[in-house]
Amino acid sequence: MLSFVTTFEWINTLILHDDGTRTQNNNLYKTQMPTQSTVVRILKLAVLSSTNATDMDAIVDAIRYEGLDAQIAVVASNRKCPALDRAKGFGIPAHFVDPAGKTKEEYDKALYEAIAPYKPDLILLIGYMRFLTQWFVDKYGNRIMNIHPSLLPEFAGGMDLNVHEEVLKAGKSRSGATLHFVDETPDGGPIIFQKEVQIALGETPKTLKEKVQQAEGELIVKAVDLFGKGKIKVSDGKVTIHK
Repeated sequence: MLSFVTTFEWINTLILHDDGTRTQNNNLYKTQMPTQSTVVRILKLAVLSSTNATDMDAIVDAIRYEGLDAQIAVVASNRKCPALDRAKGFGIPAHFVDPAGKTKEEYDKALYEAIAPYKPDLILLIGYMRFLTQWFVDKYGNRIMNIHPSLLPEFAGGMDLNVHEEVLKAGKSRSGATLHFVDETPDGGPIIFQKEVQIALGETPKTLKEKVQQAEGELIVKAVDLFGKGKIKVSDGKVTIHK
């Protein structure tokens, strides 16, 4: 039997049915769950990307098949890029916010106007090739996470494939991914998780990118799960994971 609940604007809920299924308005998030009737709080995500947002696939798979209690509510970009097409393919609202003629802060205010109606609980930067202004960061204090394709603080400030090129030029034996909260400094916010990958003989920037993206997806899904459960806290510029 369906359980009916009253929800408030800041809570996005999911209904679990006695037959073991759970449903939302979007079939993308329908999956099998233990037989039980209850209400689960769903974490609403906004993804910002300027590239392919490949890591978004890991989030969608975790929602579909692993019971991750989250929903990608909106994807926004400063470019007409594959990330927007990927979002549309999943049935997720996608917004191109044109930066032409705007200062950095004007652009971030336009970006905020685009995503605010979706009431995101957490902002994920996945291949987003802009640094956010202090104005935007203050709007979502400790609710913006960025995935960076290196083991910060090494190779901070770089973006996408050029990071892997620099790692290989430096002769490193290992690289990896870093997930961190965003503050006013480029790639300098409190680190949440890091994961190493080994660099093989004959590694290329493209093959290294594929390895690192696998690690990125794992870190993002893990962090979204823990953040939704209230287990990630920031105090005095340091992250604490509560068990």
